[in-house]
Amino acid sequence: MTEAVPSERSPRAAGEPLPVVPASGQGRSHGTSSSEAFDRWFRYPAGFASDYVSLLLSRLEIPARSVIVDPFAGSGVTGTSARRMNYSFFGIEAHPAIAELAVLKLQPAPRDASELTKVGMRLTEHAQRVADEVSRVAKPETDLIRRCFTPDVLAQLVSVRELIKGGEAGDWYLHAKWALLSTLRDVAAVRVGWPYQNPTKVRKPRFTDPLSRFRQRLEWMRDDLVTAESQPSDDLELQVVHGDSTDQRSWDSLDPGSAHGCVSSPPYLNNFDYADATRLEMYFWGDISNWAEMCTTIRSKMITATTQQSSVGAALAANESLEDYGDVSKRISDVTDDLKNERLARKRGKEYDRVVPDYFSAIGKVLTNLFAALEPGAPVVWLVGDSAPYGVYVDTPSIIAELAEHVGFIAEDDRPLRRRGQRWAQNTTRHQVELSERLLTLRR
Repeated sequence: MTEAVPSERSPRAAGEPLPVVPASGQGRSHGTSSSEAFDRWFRYPAGFASDYVSLLLSRLEIPARSVIVDPFAGSGVTGTSARRMNYSFFGIEAHPAIAELAVLKLQPAPRDASELTKVGMRLTEHAQRVADEVSRVAKPETDLIRRCFTPDVLAQLVSVRELIKGGEAGDWYLHAKWALLSTLRDVAAVRVGWPYQNPTKVRKPRFTDPLSRFRQRLEWMRDDLVTAESQPSDDLELQVVHGDSTDQRSWDSLDPGSAHGCVSSPPYLNNFDYADATRLEMYFWGDISNWAEMCTTIRSKMITATTQQSSVGAALAANESLEDYGDVSKRISDVTDDLKNERLARKRGKEYDRVVPDYFSAIGKVLTNLFAALEPGAPVVWLVGDSAPYGVYVDTPSIIAELAEHVGFIAEDDRPLRRRGQRWAQNTTRHQVELSERLLTLRR
């Protein structure tokens, strides 16, 4: 097995000081901010805080109204930051519900945003009157949902949901939907922190009144929409496509060579299952009701980043496609072999050796499509972390840089920003490889 240390391309060295990241980026360790405008609509556990995106956009040094691309758009953090800085935006997001949220953030309000306060009052007053009745006639909730909330809280949440689905929110249907979905983890009586839900662990809810918390979230939306309306953006084109950024067809609505820059954060290898992370919300809304539906409805088009997504067939196909990437394919193959040896040495080892080729094959396809979308000289900035499953170091940013160079990009910089994995530092069974989050800069 090869030694579990960074490759020679990596700039990281033990004890090297890391650059300071913006102090106001609350929630960066688990994704979007819980307090920044638009970020706070739903704290998706992926990507980065909008203040950091704004910093990166300012350093691209491209003219206003240029087109910014994000092939892993998530909940639209890059999009809302681009709009605030007077850039057009094109994003692609594979998660259907999260893509819906990103579109919602970027589209104009259907009417005067102050109406959201009235919508919230109308829905909650009605919900208080009909909660018991709705609970009796509504479709039975899944076991996960029943275990996450006290009966009284669940009755109120379900009553608001049924009113929204019944059209009581009018033109504000999607805003009300996402204000309610964002309320779930605030009022849950069990541990539902990112990325996984654990209904066996009881906790004190952060907020005890789901209806007032729902109204608070609608008021945040109102305030953010009013602020956005005060910023001229009539000449900006803002679009998020629900699709697979490895598939060229997802890029069809963007003219080749028309984008001027890219700021993104791809899925981190061996971090967590981005589809499963939203199981609570998807179960509650009724989009899915079991694991099989989650796999077919949500996960099927998402990049393989965890063992739960891996398969023998996909790994074989990925290994074949990676042969087109020259020397970097040998580097990926060596890591894969080491991971396979580690798996076979364990009684029930995880299939990391199947994840790695599938992941990098997908990243290579995204880079190919991104290269075609950008104008010559356009900058690309990706925030991504490395990993070390079973102690086998996978220098993800460096490998991505090599894939990018094979596609035609120039790899300009690869710098560490912060250390990762510190919350598991006391776990004596975990590897001791030092990990970091890195900023990878490319040039078209």
